[in-house]
Amino acid sequence: MAQPTNTQFAVGVHLLTLLAGTPGEWQDSQYLAGSPATNAAHVRRILGRLREAGLVRSQPGPRGGWMLEREAAEIDLALVWLAVNGEDPVLGVHVPQPDCHVGQRVHRNLLALDRRARDAMLAELARTTVADVLREDAAA
Repeated sequence: MAQPTNTQFAVGVHLLTLLAGTPGEWQDSQYLAGSPATNAAHVRRILGRLREAGLVRSQPGPRGGWMLEREAAEIDLALVWLAVNGEDPVLGVHVPQPDCHVGQRVHRNLLALDRRARDAMLAELARTTVADVLREDAAA
């Protein structure tokens, strides 16, 4: 099976689901890093983006950590995608040579396709919340 080159979205969903499973409890990044099998620094980078988007909050110190800022049912996966990936393209669109007319046309058309694909993907992701992911009976 092909592996995606950027797993930050999946790790972000994983982290939010872990936090949703322990509402009202602070979880440290070392603990959170264990479940998705990554390192605490990577987890903090992703959680920092989720915090900027208002999805989680943090508290420094020995009794601190991370917890959800909103209810899990209020966090749809499109919000997670946007927090982690921002306006990055979904497709791997290259930049052509400036004097290549074919390349310029291909680039414009692929960018338009990328926007449509991104819009469709975000619409689909918006249909699922972190609460849905947390449920064991959620259909894939």
